[in-house]
Amino acid sequence: MQYLMPIGIGLLYALLMSLIREPHRRRFNAVMVAGAGAAYLSSGALGGWEFAFTALATYVAYRGLDSWTFIGIGWLLHTAWDVVHHLKGSPLIPFAHDSSLGCAICDPVIALWCLRGGPSLPELLRRMRRRAMA
Repeated sequence: MQYLMPIGIGLLYALLMSLIREPHRRRFNAVMVAGAGAAYLSSGALGGWEFAFTALATYVAYRGLDSWTFIGIGWLLHTAWDVVHHLKGSPLIPFAHDSSLGCAICDPVIALWCLRGGPSLPELLRRMRRRAMA
């Protein structure tokens, strides 16, 4: 369950984001990846590297305002940062020891959705169903 729940959360995130119409969906997700990029800033576990990562994530999120690819890259960068924090023993949620590990599993699911252009999942399922019937 520890590994399946984060995957489900990533899929639920993509499904809920699918309800937002474009171009607002892309812009909203750029803001979300910027927030994720600053999530560890208050921990200070990695010293000045926390600021460097936040600056990088902010730049990638800014580029994501016009590019799903950059949003996907931002989620993959956050995945790497989650792994570093998990290995360091400095979790995203201080009282939840494996929270960074869960985030490192969830974020690539979101990144894959973003790298596909952040499609509407209900619309994608309808198209797949139509193809299967044809």
